Amino acid sequence: MMEKQMRDILPIMGVEYDCIVSRQGDVTVAFQVDLPELFTLSDKEYEAFHQAWVKAIKVLPKFTVFHKQDWFTESRYTADFEKADTGFLSRSSECFFNERPYLKHSCYLLFTKKPDGRKPSSSLFCNLLRGSIVPLQTINRQLLLDFLDSAGQFSRILEDSGFVKLNRLKEEDLVGTINKAGLIERYCALSTDEHGLPLLKDISFDEGLKVGDAHCQLFTLTDAADLPALCGARINYDRYSTDRTKFSVGFASSLGQLLSCNHIYNQYIFIEDNAQTLKKLESKRLRLQSLSAYSRENLIARDATNDFLNEAISHQRLPVKAHFNVLAWTDQKSELKELKNKIISALAELDATGKLETVGAPQIFWAGIPGNEADFPMNDTFDTFCEQATCFLNLETSYRSSLSPFGIRLGDRLTGFPVHVDISDEPIKRGYCTNRNKFILGPSGSGKSFFTNHMVRSYYEQGTHVVLVDVGHSYKGLCEMVGGYYFTYDEKHPICFNPFYIGSDDQLDTEKKESIKTLLLALWKKDDETFKRSEYVALSNALGLYYKKLETIPSIFPGFNSFYEYLRDEFTTVLANDNVKEKDFDINNFLYVLRPYYKGGEFDYLLNATGNLNLLNERFIVFELDNIKDHPILFPVVTIIIMEVFISKMRKLKGIRKMILIEEAWKAIAKEGMAEYIKYLFKTVRKFFGEAIVVTQEIEDVISSPIVKQAIINNADCKILLDQSKYQNKFDQIQELLGLTEKEKALVLSVNKANDPNRKYKEVFISLGGMHSKVYRTEVSPEEYLVYTTEETEKMKVQEYAKKYGGIEKGIKALFSETGINNKRK
Repeated sequence: MMEKQMRDILPIMGVEYDCIVSRQGDVTVAFQVDLPELFTLSDKEYEAFHQAWVKAIKVLPKFTVFHKQDWFTESRYTADFEKADTGFLSRSSECFFNERPYLKHSCYLLFTKKPDGRKPSSSLFCNLLRGSIVPLQTINRQLLLDFLDSAGQFSRILEDSGFVKLNRLKEEDLVGTINKAGLIERYCALSTDEHGLPLLKDISFDEGLKVGDAHCQLFTLTDAADLPALCGARINYDRYSTDRTKFSVGFASSLGQLLSCNHIYNQYIFIEDNAQTLKKLESKRLRLQSLSAYSRENLIARDATNDFLNEAISHQRLPVKAHFNVLAWTDQKSELKELKNKIISALAELDATGKLETVGAPQIFWAGIPGNEADFPMNDTFDTFCEQATCFLNLETSYRSSLSPFGIRLGDRLTGFPVHVDISDEPIKRGYCTNRNKFILGPSGSGKSFFTNHMVRSYYEQGTHVVLVDVGHSYKGLCEMVGGYYFTYDEKHPICFNPFYIGSDDQLDTEKKESIKTLLLALWKKDDETFKRSEYVALSNALGLYYKKLETIPSIFPGFNSFYEYLRDEFTTVLANDNVKEKDFDINNFLYVLRPYYKGGEFDYLLNATGNLNLLNERFIVFELDNIKDHPILFPVVTIIIMEVFISKMRKLKGIRKMILIEEAWKAIAKEGMAEYIKYLFKTVRKFFGEAIVVTQEIEDVISSPIVKQAIINNADCKILLDQSKYQNKFDQIQELLGLTEKEKALVLSVNKANDPNRKYKEVFISLGGMHSKVYRTEVSPEEYLVYTTEETEKMKVQEYAKKYGGIEKGIKALFSETGINNKRK
């Protein structure tokens, strides 16, 4: 085959005023389109989106070519190792995801205005084979302005739907620069790098279509007989559907993000002269009527044409011509068969039969050059209506990372490609949520503790003060990793605090005094006992005088022991001098009841801690209550301490994010008369740049607890659910309780339905105010896994190595080097 130079046959004359002008006088306007993310739209949203496309296309003038070009290119995640604040676990995550393959998507929309009277192109008369003269109409300023106005109307209609954003491409985006290839050059070279350098490649049609090293396969939908019998805005995605829910994706999604190879999905809709089109079809119907007596085929064709005309007139449909094709490529010729099978399978998902183009491939490929749409061979199109044609548009893109500086790392559902997700600040800015509180529901083994560990660690690394209340030692590894305070109880190391200690940057304010008085009264009186006003005043005076003494004698260490001694040795004299009667404040009874907490008593350790004192400024604190949740003495004291610690942080740490996460312990806390505190917390914490999070396993617990049902759920705009498959048949109850929509129900029940068996991860559903819902992967590096794990054998192994090598980080590194786990991470 003879060679031709690209400069001699390139159909583009130039780019003027950000419009592509072809050698035949066609003018093209181009946009980049931001589509909704895959797996995020509901049935109704697909219908609304479809109608928006139809309305928008109908404003385009006659003799316009609508060309939507979706690029899907195989890419790999590039780790960022240069972050100054990257810790051990963040670096491990970057290493783990480095080179992770994923399918990158970019979408372009091109409107081409053909000059009136332009002769339709065909496979035989393509500008790849012949030249042309620019018509006078192309340089008519008013016609160009009218066309740009129509393109602007299209853009406004589509953007007003709320589903997409359109950005007009500038000259440098179309023709490129010295350092970056433009869209036209990128297509001619089939460059997979959107920001790559310009690169010239040979295009060969000798043995099929070949661009540089890329061997191409071109599958087309060109004949109405090969199309599915039914089409719509959406289709069921069986992998994520259940017996009770149907999971929706766009009708043509199998040709888009779900087709895992390098490919371009081209969608063409040709808007002709409506009256002329109907006139031609009427003539065709009359010819077929005349010939219908000679063959049954003519009779069937006549009826089909008649039905088409009836629908066009009775329903005011816009008749158009359409064409759709998938251009896929690979650098390895041996992979062409696999590529072919993938595309055939994807077309079969639509119930369509594609045609593998060979003879007509060069002309179709050539017409795909941005700006050359008007030269598309019309013999490869079919007649349809705008409503049906738009069903074949690709409506979705891949998951996008949030631009917010704050967030957590999760993964997209298809490949696990890491995405940055903000579930605290951005939802409030966008109006999805009014608070940062979260409600997390997940049965045992669903990956609940794993997700919360990951979330808490991400928040901590970004400066958050974290208070955790746990009952299963789920956060011991993470606490040790970040060097936080871990309060737990065992016989050798009983739990201990020091509520009397005031740090150097803290002060004895009213709130501190009130919390100590609340604690002392709780230790003195039973739940059903009330205290007198005189008793309250006496304790206030005692605390004031005690702290004055500490100021004058700094050598006295603050704690319950020294406070008890002050009451016993000095405050009794104060009471006597003030003539306080025993019935008003029984100091002897008070000292006797609180004697067990003084040195030598049964609980002398509880309020006399000498370590882990600066709770206000400690950024990571875990209260592990598993061994004391049923203890009548210790548990009420610890809950009061927890309350005081977080409220102190909440009110005193101005402008600093703070979080309290209460695991299953909320059930015990609610029983201990702390229900009002939880209610107060969920309603008030948002005002102090804080968030309260409650985690639970069983939905029955939620239903049976009025405090949780009303206060927590109603004041937690972010709802996080893990695998609910065991509740599939009674999910309606959960749906009603949490106020989930049908779309969210389908998303929740799709969690972990079709996980990649070659990777270890769990999925998580996140709903932000019921307005923005998505399912993500929680996939982490092996290092993060060992820090988060709740498997007893794995925890013991990590602890063994941590003890042996002097720290959990060194222990994990040693564990990898000795066992070779690190080499198996991929």
